[in-house]
Parts: sequence; structure tokens; C-alpha cells
Amino acid sequence: MHMSNTLRRLLRPFENSGGPVAFHFSGGLIHTLGLTVLALPWLSGGPTRTLSVLAAIFGMFAVLAAASPVLTTMQRARFRGWLGVDIHRPEGKAGIRSGRFWRQVQYHLVLGPLITAAALTALVVAAASVAAASVYVWIWALPPEVRLSDVGYSTHAAYLTAVGVGGLYAAVWSTKALARLDARVALSRLGPTPAELLARRVEEVTESRAGVVDAADAERRRIERDLHDGAQQRLVSMAVNLGLAKITLTDLPEDARKVIDEAHREAKAAIQELSDLVRGLHPAVLEDRGLDAALSGIADRAPLPVRVRVDLASRPAAAIEAVAYFVVSEALANVVKHAQASRAEVTVERFGGILLVVVSDDGVGGADESGGTGLAGLAKRVASVDGTFSISSPVGGPTVVTVELPCAP
Repeated sequence: MHMSNTLRRLLRPFENSGGPVAFHFSGGLIHTLGLTVLALPWLSGGPTRTLSVLAAIFGMFAVLAAASPVLTTMQRARFRGWLGVDIHRPEGKAGIRSGRFWRQVQYHLVLGPLITAAALTALVVAAASVAAASVYVWIWALPPEVRLSDVGYSTHAAYLTAVGVGGLYAAVWSTKALARLDARVALSRLGPTPAELLARRVEEVTESRAGVVDAADAERRRIERDLHDGAQQRLVSMAVNLGLAKITLTDLPEDARKVIDEAHREAKAAIQELSDLVRGLHPAVLEDRGLDAALSGIADRAPLPVRVRVDLASRPAAAIEAVAYFVVSEALANVVKHAQASRAEVTVERFGGILLVVVSDDGVGGADESGGTGLAGLAKRVASVDGTFSISSPVGGPTVVTVELPCAP
């Protein structure tokens, strides 16, 4: 068992070495093909006159522009097939003036061939090392007089075996290391740049966040429907029954009548609280009739005069519409609680791809996002859809909350 474990450790560097070897051989073929195509004008001595030299150089660049995408595709297949490395294709086209094109050329003409040449050299060293390490096997195939002519051949063969084993280990390690180096270089030259990867990641995160916002808005609408059609209706039914009991059951003891009366008041209070909660989640009027009707409802319930002006040629997306509603709802709630205002004004307009929401009042001012008035949470909700939030509230007033929300034009 101990001998088996020792042998396994000795052979571990040679595990999975077939893939890198085949990888470097295929790379040698591809690089040789690319360099041969580019060297065709110069194989027969090349042009000698200035005009023909310029024409040859121009032709070489034309061939390079045409061959680079093909070579890049072949290299991507090579890395994916032998190393399992997937080099993503950058978005858009790579023109001859683009940095991406010249990065690919740099790999095909310089970096790739150099790495592959070093790897093939290591493979040649590996083959020579195998021959040296097996000297005790093939030396007996030589004529006896060769061995007898060198009295110390066995000592020389021992040294040669040690050198061969060491060279073989070094060659295998170099082959794998060069394969990893080639992968890193190819990823940086044939794949997207870090800036392109970051831009792609930002797009993915933006799309993911938009999906989360839409899902959250849909869930709020579902909860609103369930509460409105379920719990709220049952509370209304219970309040109606308690009201009927107060009217019809006149012969009950005074204590029982007080209990029924208290239950009736609590039921009506619960209905009002649930109604406020439902409106806070996602009012049905917003989904059914849009921002104009929903904001008019907020203004009607406010304890101060609120002027509402909504100028929208078409309805924005549901998530944007919901954010605009909650902006106005929370801003007016802050006006009622903190501003000591006598009136307020709400304006909602659309300018191309921007939905502009402005809430102003004539109160005492001094509102601050960090003051615990709900403005910080409002700013976060606006930011969740890539909107911008700003507030102007000097001491003495007026206070103006301005929100810009993106929406498709």
C-alpha cells in the first residue's frame, strides 16, 4: 500500500497532461497556418520595387483583416476543446481601426506563436528526457562491443537516467504552465476587455434589478387584491352585521350593547386601517385608471388644499407609475406632518423619456433627507428604477421635491 501511494505521488504530475500536449500541437498547426498565409508574398524573395513592396504590405494587411476572425474562431474552439476555457465573443464588429482587432493580431502574430514555440520546445525536451531516462532499456540493443568499449557506461547511464527523469518532470510542468499562460493571454487578447466585461455586467445587473422591481410591484398588486377582495370584505361584512345587531337587538342588557358597540367601532377602525394599508401597497385605482385618478384621490384625502396637474399623453410602465404614486403620497404625507403648510401643488409631466414629478408646498421648509422624514427611503425607491431625486427646502420655505423617472418615449 505504501509503495502504491508513493508511486501515485510520483506519477501525479503526469496526470491530465494529454490535453495540454494536444492543445500545444493544435496551436502549432494554427499558428503555422496563420503565419504562412501572411508570409506568402515574401516566400519567393519578396518584391523589390517600392510600389510592389507597398502593394505587398497592403495585401498582407488585407489578408490579415480577413484571416483574423477565422483564426480567432479556430483559437476559441481550440481552447474550449482541449482546456475547457470558454473565450467569450465580444459584442459588435472589430474593424481594422479598432483596438480589439489589433489585440487579436498581437496574439496571432506574436504572443501566441511565442508561447506555442516555447511549449513545443518543452515537448522536444520531454521526448529527449524519455530517451535519457530509458537508457537502461535501449542500451542493450546496442552491439556488445559498444558497451565494452566504455568501461564506465553503467555509471554514465545512471547519470543520464537521473537527468532524463528531472528533465521529464520539468518539461511536463512547463507544458502545463505554458497552457495556463496561453489561456490567460488569449482571454485578454481574444475575449472582451475588462471594460467590456464590466459594461456587460452592469447591463445584466440593471436587467436583473428591473426584473426584481417588476416582480416586487406585481407582488404588491397581488397582495392588494387579496386584502381588498378577502380580509377587507370580511371586515365590512362583520361591521354591517354588528351594526344590524345594534339596531335590532334592543332588548339586550346594557353591558352586551356596550360590547357590540365597541366591536362595531373597532371593526370600522380596522376597515379604515386596512384601507390605508391597501392604498399604501398598490391602490386599485392606480392600476385601473392611472396616475391622474390615483393622485386626485390622494389630494382629496389630504387635510389641506392640493392642486394636481397631470399631463401624460400615454401611461408609463407599471413600475414607474407606482414609484411616481408613492413619491407624491409620501411627499404629501411629509407636508401634512412637518411642513405646517396651507397648500401644496403636484405636477406630473412627461418630457421624452423622462417622467417629471414635482411636489411643492408653502410650509416652513427645513426638510432634510437625513432628518427621519421618510425622504431617504423615498430617494432609495426612486433610485431603484434609475431615477433621480432632489429636494430644495430652505428654512422658511418653500419646499420643492423634484423626481425624474426614466420611461420609454
